[in-house]
Amino acid sequence: MTNAGIVELGRHADYTRPQPFAGPDHPMRLLTRATAFGDPWTDQDAARVTQVFDDLAPSWSTDHVDPLKAAPLLDAIDRGGVPTSGRWIELGSGTGAGCRALDGRVDEHISFDLSFQMLAHAPDRVPRVQADSSQLPLADDTADVVLMINMLLFPDEVDRILRPGGAVVWINTLGDQTPIHLPPGDVAEALPGDWAGCSAHAGTGFWVVLRRFAAD
Repeated sequence: MTNAGIVELGRHADYTRPQPFAGPDHPMRLLTRATAFGDPWTDQDAARVTQVFDDLAPSWSTDHVDPLKAAPLLDAIDRGGVPTSGRWIELGSGTGAGCRALDGRVDEHISFDLSFQMLAHAPDRVPRVQADSSQLPLADDTADVVLMINMLLFPDEVDRILRPGGAVVWINTLGDQTPIHLPPGDVAEALPGDWAGCSAHAGTGFWVVLRRFAAD
């Protein structure tokens, strides 16, 4: 659970500082940190989060899908060295912002979300699976890339499904103003084992790409 080094790249030319939105005491911020660093994820947590996002789903695509918010994902592919071949597993895919940005760019993309209503408003051009990301219906070593955009981090499960040499892509589209937020170093610290990678700001947010660090 150590950070073997994250290289901070220069800001993308389109970077725009986000407006103040969610501070450190935001309830989702507190839940994100607690879940990432070992607090139990309960049935009550899952039910509460499901209800929140089911209620938000009808307007989510119009309110939360725009070029500036897609920019961190596209920059991660461009400068972060994320392969577009292989299988991408997206956790917390919502109404499909990731799907829209990745359309035609990756070989295989499967979306998972806890909220059925979010998935119901997502494009149907990729497989959509309703599932709790703390216990995914996937075999070990399934994903070449695990993508999380404004998503809670379940470190052991991400590590379990990621193939050796695979990449974790973590994106906060409003940077440190994102309600579901962890800075890059904390993502690396929360994941089991030793991780290295790179990070940058783009759009109104940031991305970090991490791979398990293999010591010499």
